[in-house]
Amino acid sequence: MPKIYVDGDAFPNLLKPILLKQIERLGIETITVANKKINLGKSKYVTYMIVDAGADEADHKIVEMLEEGDLVITADIPLADRVISKNAHAIDHRGELYSVDNIKQYLAMRNLMEKIRESGEITKGPKAFSQKDAEMFANQLNAFLNKFMQKY
Repeated sequence: MPKIYVDGDAFPNLLKPILLKQIERLGIETITVANKKINLGKSKYVTYMIVDAGADEADHKIVEMLEEGDLVITADIPLADRVISKNAHAIDHRGELYSVDNIKQYLAMRNLMEKIRESGEITKGPKAFSQKDAEMFANQLNAFLNKFMQKY
C-alpha cells in the first residue's frame, strides 16, 4: 500500500488534525520528514524522521524513500516536480494537486518570481494561510484518498 510523506518543515498547524484524522481513518503509513521536531499527533501510523539541517535535506530524503504511487504533502514546488517525475503524487498546503499536466507551469512561475526577487524587485510573497486554505486542503486530500484507496 502506498505511503504518505509530509514535508514537515513548513507544515501549517491548521492542517495537522485534518491529516491525522485521515491517517487514522484509513490506516495509512505516514512519514513526516523535517530538520526539526514536528508533531502531527499521536498515531501508530505516523513515523517522525529528523534530517540534518539544510535547505533541501528533507526533500532529498523524501525523494530517496519515495515509491511510485506514494503521496507527498508539500508546498515546495521543486520537490513536487521531483515527486511527479517518480510517478508519485503531490498536494500542497492549499489543496492544489500537482500533476504531470500542471507541475511545469507551477515550476516556471516559481522560477520567474525567484528571478524577479533576485533582480532586487520586492514582491508580495504568498498570502497568509487561512481557514479557507485548510478547508481546500481537507477537501482535496479527502477526494484524493477516497480515489486512491479504491485501488487497494
